[in-house]
Amino acid sequence: MAALWHLQRASVAQITAVVNGTRAVTYSTVQTILRILETKGYVKHDKVARAFVYTPVVDVGQARRRALRHLVKRLFDGSLSLLVLNVLEDDELDPAERERLRTLIDRA
Repeated sequence: MAALWHLQRASVAQITAVVNGTRAVTYSTVQTILRILETKGYVKHDKVARAFVYTPVVDVGQARRRALRHLVKRLFDGSLSLLVLNVLEDDELDPAERERLRTLIDRA
């Protein structure tokens, strides 16, 4: 999704080229992922000549919220407070970040 958000509109080949700049991925893998994302409503495609050209349907914020709702539902029994508690109790959480989170929670 990051590559498509960056490009805004791209073919499978174009997305594959961008992703290959950071990690090895095959054309068929990108094509499969795009089909899955389209089924889930994250992207759509238009046929241009012989290629499918994909565009994002959701922005980064919407995708993050959807993923977070899914995570909360599956791993935290639908409880946002349980998620936040787990984050705040994480030993690897930087103390400055923990304090920033507490401040944000207090403001809300």
